[in-house]
Amino acid sequence: MGNRFGNAYGLTVLIPVKPGTENNRAYDKIIRDQLQSWPKHNESPLARVPNTYLARVFLLQDVFYEGAPAVEEHLKNKYLVFTSNFHGDLDTYLYGMWEEISDVLQVLLKYCFAFENVHSATEFVRYIKKCQINNSLFFNGSNDKPLPEQLKALYVKQAFIHFAYLTQHLRNQGDGGAVNLQQSFKKFVDLIDIENLDGNSWPVAATQVPVEIEQDVKATIMGHKEVSK
Repeated sequence: MGNRFGNAYGLTVLIPVKPGTENNRAYDKIIRDQLQSWPKHNESPLARVPNTYLARVFLLQDVFYEGAPAVEEHLKNKYLVFTSNFHGDLDTYLYGMWEEISDVLQVLLKYCFAFENVHSATEFVRYIKKCQINNSLFFNGSNDKPLPEQLKALYVKQAFIHFAYLTQHLRNQGDGGAVNLQQSFKKFVDLIDIENLDGNSWPVAATQVPVEIEQDVKATIMGHKEVSK
């Protein structure tokens, strides 16, 4: 199935925008302004949708050609395009989306064809499926593990980088004996709590390394170093 890669699902939706104006502003302009006003990264509405690996939403005004095609084609409507890679099945994902951000969706999609008939989660799922485009080739930019597992893996990777750097620094200062390193590593293992997906983890939608990770690792190791003295 083109939309799937293991447990990962690739969703592509093209929603036609109505022609028309409101307060002398075209509907597509209103939608574009709404999208541009959305907060980014972990504050984005899409960051609240469960199990989302990545997502993108934009306004498609027309198709553009490079070169000289035999027959030049144009879109009959402008489209709101939504693409998402997520873990799990489509129905569960869309129901979760409606539950988390239905207020945002109702404002954004009110200028799209037939959305005035959507008043519930079930109607929303049906609406999106009618606008869905099946992917003939879906490339997943990550593995197909659940999002909490992937976030935990990112956290552990970055935390271990800080651990390795800091312990090497201490070793260069003469504080990196084998016993000290072993005790520091035990403290580090307790810190990352690797089996606990609800514990320390990479923040959803974070695009930069959180400073808290380095601070926590440093506090753990340096605290142990002070006690061991």
